Amino acid sequence: MTGFSDDERVAIRKGFREVVNMSPRELERWLDTEESARVGDTAQQGDPDAESTGHASGRRIVELKRKRVDELTDDDHEHMRKVVGYVHRHLAQRPDGDVTDTPWRYSLMNWGHDPLA
Repeated sequence: MTGFSDDERVAIRKGFREVVNMSPRELERWLDTEESARVGDTAQQGDPDAESTGHASGRRIVELKRKRVDELTDDDHEHMRKVVGYVHRHLAQRPDGDVTDTPWRYSLMNWGHDPLA
């Protein structure tokens, strides 16, 4: 992976801050729920105990939000960019009706975005 320019890093962090609307504490609490564990794909299909990609991303987001800007690596910026892309794609697929208790919302929350916040 190649490094990011200073301008790219700033833009990535800005986009990340815009889409991740849950605090580290809120996200940690959410990730501890059964609803959080039930949604998303898993890297190891067929393993009921495998962690979904979104759930693992949520744990990483908590770490990223607790880092200082000067501690962020290119790998961190790459993950932040991935989060922004996922949230934007998923928001475009919003189902009709009340989304309060839906896998769609829960999946977004695993990625640090509560569409009802």
